[in-house]
Amino acid sequence: MKIKVDYLVCEANAVCMGLAPEVFEVDEEDNLHVLLPEPPADMQDRVRHAVRSCPKAALSLEE
Repeated sequence: MKIKVDYLVCEANAVCMGLAPEVFEVDEEDNLHVLLPEPPADMQDRVRHAVRSCPKAALSLEE
């Protein structure tokens, strides 16, 4: 699994960070950073949930 971000769509709402803070981070300047672009198997269910929960659909997965 690999996380993809459409930075033109992302509004840095931090929903993903709230659901998977080990994987996503929004900095003080409202920029999203993917800390683990290829998350380990034990995090993949939470990452899928975070991706589905993005209010702007800026996240996607390549499996």
